[in-house]
Amino acid sequence: MKETIDIIKKQFNAIGSKHDPDNLSWVHVEKNDVVPVLSLMKHQLGFTHFVLLTVVDWIEDGEFQLNYLLTNHEKHADLAIRCYIPRDNAEMETAHHLWQHIATFQREIKEMYGIDFPGSPRVDESFILEGWDEMPPMRRDFDTKKYSEETYFPRPRPESKDPQEHMKQKMYPDEE
Repeated sequence: MKETIDIIKKQFNAIGSKHDPDNLSWVHVEKNDVVPVLSLMKHQLGFTHFVLLTVVDWIEDGEFQLNYLLTNHEKHADLAIRCYIPRDNAEMETAHHLWQHIATFQREIKEMYGIDFPGSPRVDESFILEGWDEMPPMRRDFDTKKYSEETYFPRPRPESKDPQEHMKQKMYPDEE
């Protein structure tokens, strides 16, 4: 895996990397280098399986971290490509031309975090939250409690029971 990371570092401005022989390795690149790095990995380095795309919301730093996870089955190796993008008007180049199913991840991320992937198929269609017009709910500044209180009617809380006593009564009802 170290050789793969060295190839990426040599061809692109890799900001950081970590090689863990027993686990997942990663390379952190600039936003504009992500799709070319993914293409290199798929077409020349044998990382033909795109596993997933995830997001981390670093609200304190005003950034999102995108993580693209790929697998090389011949080498039994996993490598994540990371990049940071600004939270304000968050946008990232699409990579659906490399793996068609990445469009599904991008569509979900647009709905849940508000990150746009211009040119990605159906990216502007509802994925799960049909008719949603609030702030994207996975952003850390979305106030779930406030939204719930304003949207749903209050319900009385169920009576709380001591689990040990409750189970005793259920299992041995005649011993009282």
